[in-house]
Amino acid sequence: KEFVNESVKNARAFVKALSDRNKTILRVTEVILEKQKAFFEEGPEHLRPLTLKAVADELGLHESTISRTTSNKYMHTPQGLFELKHFFNSGMSTDSGGELANEVVKAWVAECIKTEPEQKPFSDQDIAEWIQKHKNVKVARRTVAKYRESLGLLPCSKRIRRF
Repeated sequence: KEFVNESVKNARAFVKALSDRNKTILRVTEVILEKQKAFFEEGPEHLRPLTLKAVADELGLHESTISRTTSNKYMHTPQGLFELKHFFNSGMSTDSGGELANEVVKAWVAECIKTEPEQKPFSDQDIAEWIQKHKNVKVARRTVAKYRESLGLLPCSKRIRRF
């Protein structure tokens, strides 16, 4: 009888833990949906800066709880399938006073490199100038280099194609 009572107690605790976990995941995804609404409606270029701390503060949870909750969890969106961690990123200020997610600038770096001439690839400075001209956002050459490296893209001297 004691064994059965203990087993039932453990089972109830387990079911409660699963329920709490599901509620936390739901609450976190609701905040992501609210904060990243423009991304879901208009596309990747509208991803906004969002930190684990901001979500944790809004939900009254610890930052590590949000990190564990979003690890290895995915969300199917109109833009594709993304890990929940994708929606958390730092940002930079634009000249117009807005905020821009670093992931957006990384996408621009990749876009610029895709459009470059094969015989004369763009330098990091050229890419920074391209972003300023086409996207109206000032980005430092060092920032372009950092993002290019994080994307696994080679420097211009290694991207040149000679025929």
